[in-house]
Amino acid sequence: MIKLNFMKTTKLMKSAFYAAVFAAVFALFSLGGCDKMDHYSINAPYNLHSRIDSIAAAKPNTGDTTYINIATAIVGAEDNSSGWWSAFSDYFTIPTNKLFHLEFINHTSGGSNWNNWNLAITNGTADRTAAAYKEYFVLRSDAYGWGGSMAGEGYTFDLKMVTQDYPDTDGDGDIWNDFRKTMEGARVSIEVDHSSTGNVFITATAVGKNGTKLVEIYQQPVSATADIMAFLVCDGSHFEMKKAYLIPSKVTVIADENPVSIAIAGAPSFVELGNKNFWGDAKATVTYADGSSAQADSTDISFSVIPDMTTLGVKTVIVAYSKTKQGAYGKAVTNYYKLEVTNPVTNLEVTTLPAITKYYFYGSDPVIFNTSGIAVTATYSDGSKGILPNETLQFGRIPAAAGAQTAVITYVGATKTVTTTCPFTLVKGVSQVGASDFSSPWWTAFSNDYAVASGASKTITMYCYSDNLANWHSPCTILRKADKSEYGVVRMDNFGWGSGLGTSTSTSDWNWGAFTSSISGSKVVITVTNNGNNTADILYNVTYANGETHFQKYAGVTVDSSDLNCALVTEESYLVITE
Repeated sequence: MIKLNFMKTTKLMKSAFYAAVFAAVFALFSLGGCDKMDHYSINAPYNLHSRIDSIAAAKPNTGDTTYINIATAIVGAEDNSSGWWSAFSDYFTIPTNKLFHLEFINHTSGGSNWNNWNLAITNGTADRTAAAYKEYFVLRSDAYGWGGSMAGEGYTFDLKMVTQDYPDTDGDGDIWNDFRKTMEGARVSIEVDHSSTGNVFITATAVGKNGTKLVEIYQQPVSATADIMAFLVCDGSHFEMKKAYLIPSKVTVIADENPVSIAIAGAPSFVELGNKNFWGDAKATVTYADGSSAQADSTDISFSVIPDMTTLGVKTVIVAYSKTKQGAYGKAVTNYYKLEVTNPVTNLEVTTLPAITKYYFYGSDPVIFNTSGIAVTATYSDGSKGILPNETLQFGRIPAAAGAQTAVITYVGATKTVTTTCPFTLVKGVSQVGASDFSSPWWTAFSNDYAVASGASKTITMYCYSDNLANWHSPCTILRKADKSEYGVVRMDNFGWGSGLGTSTSTSDWNWGAFTSSISGSKVVITVTNNGNNTADILYNVTYANGETHFQKYAGVTVDSSDLNCALVTEESYLVITE
């Protein structure tokens, strides 16, 4: 435990600044991992905030500071009623090799950990509604976050890189009740260091009115050359904006790196005669001499061998890339792939049915066709046959009506469009949680509350349909009182939070290598048991579409047995409740 003495403010500020520079440089050479920080707190004098204000009033001594006018001084409704993604700060553009510093007072409803500041880092497009808008990630103040569509360009969010030093100030084994108290009225400073190394380093420091200091750190790859943008998002919170400025990056610029290899993914395995597009939706990933990698811009790719697309047979495409990590031209790296130029497709047939042929539904929205396991065989104009890759096909949605249904499968060829159908059986459920197109964000789609009497159990049976992109795109169970005060939230993937989970235990038998890809189509039976002794148990019994079974159990969650309700919530998935 390190205790800082504010009697020597000037000396500490200088030491902290140089320590931060050293830490940032050190982080550059350890991008593969991040050790946990030592926990620490501050024993501060009563006038801590006035001292912080006086320090903040001084301009940073860098010699190169650009102050930014803040147009929106109060972000969010001052009664903390602004819901998720409804109130935003100004946009702050951060050029490469610049550090953005932001200061504000955080206010929270105190209802949940995430009812505080949320930071979005995007690709620099200044309008969230613009078609070109993409997110690198969203980072929450409670050491959580998620990636955005920039992950598709090689900029992956890694939750393991988020670290925090939040202390258990009251010694009850739960840091989050202390966190929620500290964050109300806390002075927050966030530094977003956009390094020209192609990484962003974020340090968020909150000092509460109670004198407790909370530090959260995160880093991940971003564009080394294009601007990035930052803005705050409310969620049952609001912010008093104080100061914003840009200074030079604290991360030392490193030497440029040459490309050493290029990998190609998603290239077509066959192309019909008459179609000259041999690249299709392929993507190329370049690896550099320092071990880092990034998706190559398609305009920077060249082809040293272009196939003859006017004749049948197997062709070779040689791909070349010649830019360094910083964008300079140098020695090229190459790779190749093969494709077959075939005769036109004249007929389609489903020769292997998909893994899921029976769907449960509720409402009128059509069901998304899960193509896992399906095999579609093409007949070519010369009478030969072959299985078509799913990525060359278009799969229609399944009509939302009970009984036998079909979905259309389409192949668009160079000279002809060919279709076939796939049979399904649909069964109507009794209710649904989440949108049928997997568009429901976190904490927006809920079931009804189910009361669980002391000494009794409540069992809810459902089928889960998911985009299968993350473990948590699956059912979660909320335990709470009738007035919505929460005991805890427990997910299907052995993760949970809340004051009631401090002494609980969790067990499961998941095969984690198959968990995410197996969620959709699963039958999930959730049983909440009120033990009658102010504890509750939650059991997930899960049967995958392939018949494989698993369980997840939470035992001994602290509740008030005289006032226990449960409800379901899900994210980027939907639940059809059958009983």
